[in-house]
Amino acid sequence: MATERVVPTVAALVPRRRPTGATVVSDYWALTKPDVTLLVAVTTAAGFCLGARTDLLALPRFRLLQALVGTVLVAGGAAALNQWMERRFDARMRRTARRPVASGRITSGRARTFGTLLSLAGVAYLLATTGVIPAVLATGTLLAYLLLYTPAKRRTPLCTLIGAVPGAMPPLIGWAAASGRLEAEAWMLFAIVFLWQFPHFMAIAWMYRDDYDRAGYRVLPAGEARLRFVTEQTLLAVVALVPVSLLPLVTGYASPLYGLGALILGLGFADRAARFAQRATAPAARQLLLASVVYLPLLFALLTALRSGG
Repeated sequence: MATERVVPTVAALVPRRRPTGATVVSDYWALTKPDVTLLVAVTTAAGFCLGARTDLLALPRFRLLQALVGTVLVAGGAAALNQWMERRFDARMRRTARRPVASGRITSGRARTFGTLLSLAGVAYLLATTGVIPAVLATGTLLAYLLLYTPAKRRTPLCTLIGAVPGAMPPLIGWAAASGRLEAEAWMLFAIVFLWQFPHFMAIAWMYRDDYDRAGYRVLPAGEARLRFVTEQTLLAVVALVPVSLLPLVTGYASPLYGLGALILGLGFADRAARFAQRATAPAARQLLLASVVYLPLLFALLTALRSGG
């Protein structure tokens, strides 16, 4: 029977520190991946604001807060469970070796319990405050992220395609929390976030490709196909994203001013993607990653402010 190749861990080289109350809180906070969770909150809020179909000043703010609390709890729980599941692989990567579970600062059992409790609390809270549809969507997102995407990272470069589905669910959760249903416009938001994830993750995968290889992740194909895969995934997604981002204008959901802003943002994003495809350097990848982080919140802010009748 084949055995797993033993790879020295980077985490073993990370100096241990004596835990204090502040560091324990900091470690559990890090376990929720706050940067990723913040993006989840932004896209959930955008979905809610757009699904409410009301003036921003007339938004049901308490219900928005309920939707955000529940979704953030599920996202934080998913992040903790992801780090528990990938702790041995995270320990081999420079980028992730200092994570609380990979470095041993939080035991795997505590991380599993913490993530499970957060996730269950988030789903239960959504069910009690915003209804069945948001709770079902959050549950599906959690299960797809942990049971499909997380193991797929070690098996196939198609993991990005798999992970883009749960990654695009937060706007649907927000929309359903506001309106109690999912309408065609909600799926436009889903499509935007779905396509956006490809250039975003390809930039990360290229920057840390050696780390991923060391840990045994197959997020990129091996050999000469690697560069072609990255450039195709990036360019095809961005080329599709620009017209998809204009669908709210075409369907009459957003004003012409939104269409102009979306086009400018899309062309700027596409420019960074093209430069990355041409150069495939770490600086070009960082610029693409930065462009992706700026693009999505700005696009959703435009759509929220400039939707027709808003």
